Amino acid sequence: MTKPYDVIVVGAGPVGLTAGLALKQKGISCAIIEAEEKDAPRPGSRAIYLHHATLKLLEETYPGLGFSLANDGVIWPVKRTFYKGREVYVRNYGVTNNPNQLPHFTSLHQHLIEMHLYNACVKAGVEFIWGQPIEKMEITDDGVKLSATTGNAFEAKYVIGCDGARSVVRSEAGLKLEGPRTKDTFLVIDLEEDMDNPLPLERVFHYHHPAMGGRNVMFVPFKEGWRVDLQLLENDDVDEYASLDGVKSWIPKVMDAKYADRITWVSSYRFHQVVSNAFTDDKRRILLAGEAAHLFAPFGARGLNSGVPDAIIAVRGIKKALQAPNEEKRREAIEEAATERRIAAKWNRDASTTALHHIQGDSPEMNMKRELAASLVSIVPRLGRWLDEGPYGPKFGPPELTTKY
Repeated sequence: MTKPYDVIVVGAGPVGLTAGLALKQKGISCAIIEAEEKDAPRPGSRAIYLHHATLKLLEETYPGLGFSLANDGVIWPVKRTFYKGREVYVRNYGVTNNPNQLPHFTSLHQHLIEMHLYNACVKAGVEFIWGQPIEKMEITDDGVKLSATTGNAFEAKYVIGCDGARSVVRSEAGLKLEGPRTKDTFLVIDLEEDMDNPLPLERVFHYHHPAMGGRNVMFVPFKEGWRVDLQLLENDDVDEYASLDGVKSWIPKVMDAKYADRITWVSSYRFHQVVSNAFTDDKRRILLAGEAAHLFAPFGARGLNSGVPDAIIAVRGIKKALQAPNEEKRREAIEEAATERRIAAKWNRDASTTALHHIQGDSPEMNMKRELAASLVSIVPRLGRWLDEGPYGPKFGPPELTTKY
């Protein structure tokens, strides 16, 4: 048994790093426990986008962090949306270069995001415990005892579970994810940019790309690379499109052929749309954050960008609980933090579900609405914006596409 902590954070991904940094900055004794060894490669497709609100939270947590992330990433000033090969929406935000103001977003790969967060943690003096996969937890009225597969044991008053989709913390706390899994399969491809002859920094979305048999395709730039999302049709052979040879065969149909030799990651997904049935346990000693608490389709970059506030609010709740004058107030502090973030998670799940419904290729109703919207863009320009917002979960329905059409 190691020394007891006020808080143990399980998981050293970006959400866990945020939690550890926030705890340290508030003077709360803590450690981050990670199952993998330091610098072990992480599988899967990773986040590439940080919203302004996320940058602001990180800047408030550790001054300079938000700006260092913003400056290291790229900001694409133009976004375009096409429908069956015809441009239906374009917006040019222009280039903003105010060194004293955080941008509305920044785009860089998650391994760089984690590097910035980790460096901030090290400078702040956050304690890391590597190579300790947690397998059991004993939750009592007074705290939590954690046991690792290595035989080591750890003790804390509170635990923040940031250990991802297969969260041991969630399972050991008796909590479970609830919600559907999408029927649509998406491919996520990362490409290395040709820095000697790069593409323009533009986010481009294609409904029914004519070169891809009507499949939807999105291109999003990030620092020194591109993220390509391809939505497959119901009867597509996933292996045919997702194999390295398969990707090399279709990438030249939608991009310069040179990118077929610049593939750095290929993955296929059927996204879960799930939220934990609670974000804390019965004894109010556990709080969940990030993918331990929820899984969404990535449209609108809701995963990491909701995980960071999960961590921040969890830390605020724990600080309040540590200072509580009695058990009732202690429990209330944890409950408030858990409830706030679960409400946010359910909203994000609904928004990403709306986005899925908006862009999926086999919905007759949405196909009709998209077709009509695209045909009327020259008359009603706001319909182009409605089409553009689709991949992120449109905030408003298309009022022009009512029964009168």
